[in-house]
Amino acid sequence: MGAMRNLVFSAGVAAAALTTALAWEGPLAWREYPGQDNIAIPPDYQEKTEWAFARLMYPPYQGSLGRRFRFGYGSQWKLGRSSWTTDYTSADRHVATALRRLTRIHVRSVEQPVDLDDGPDVFNWPWLYAVEVGHWQLTDTQVKALREYLDRGGFFMVDDFHGSLEWAVFIESMQRVFPDRPIVDIPDSDPIFHVVYNLESRYQVPGAQYLRSGRTYEQDGYDPHWRGIYDDKGRLMVAICHDMDLGDAWEWADWPQYDEKFSALAFRIVSNYVVYSMTH
Repeated sequence: MGAMRNLVFSAGVAAAALTTALAWEGPLAWREYPGQDNIAIPPDYQEKTEWAFARLMYPPYQGSLGRRFRFGYGSQWKLGRSSWTTDYTSADRHVATALRRLTRIHVRSVEQPVDLDDGPDVFNWPWLYAVEVGHWQLTDTQVKALREYLDRGGFFMVDDFHGSLEWAVFIESMQRVFPDRPIVDIPDSDPIFHVVYNLESRYQVPGAQYLRSGRTYEQDGYDPHWRGIYDDKGRLMVAICHDMDLGDAWEWADWPQYDEKFSALAFRIVSNYVVYSMTH
């Protein structure tokens, strides 16, 4: 896959990557898992492109914060139908379609599930997305792999988690990845909000539950938060979409009952985030 950014991008890391490169022959083949909303496989799914929507596979939270989960205990998360498959594959493929229309990026029509336990495969995918990270719990090996991925230039977007309890679950793993870097609010002036669309005027994007409840928020997540983690040069490495559900807005974008304004903003946000990740 000809990515616009190669994560092993500088002479400074070339020597460290040499052993890995000798043992690795390229990205793993595409595969599909049972998800929440599997849709038809596009006919051009095998086309070689410069970018693909990489979705992080992760084990479910089984800690001590009292959160009960619907599915995905033990090792079953590697087989699909766990929290990481929420909105999958519909949301991912709708994002691919939108980026093909809204940008000049040569986008693959299908997503790529990425398992941090698959050795250096993660370094083939400069963009990584995780959903419902209020339900995750990374292992020590996965924490180390994600840290290296981000330090080497990767971009990580998280989405669809709500309230103080799910925030606590999220940062339990995230602070193990970056114990030395703070999570901060992304200022409106940051380039990520202006690289394609000007996004100073943002609002809470709800999940499909909004159609039943009439509420744009879930749990005690009354207001949306766009947060992030920066590197030493001011590059945003981790983009945190808390108290919103962009994944549902992508998934249900062609469903007449779901308000167009929510999907419109969700697609503009992901367009900006993808282009930012490829240019910064």
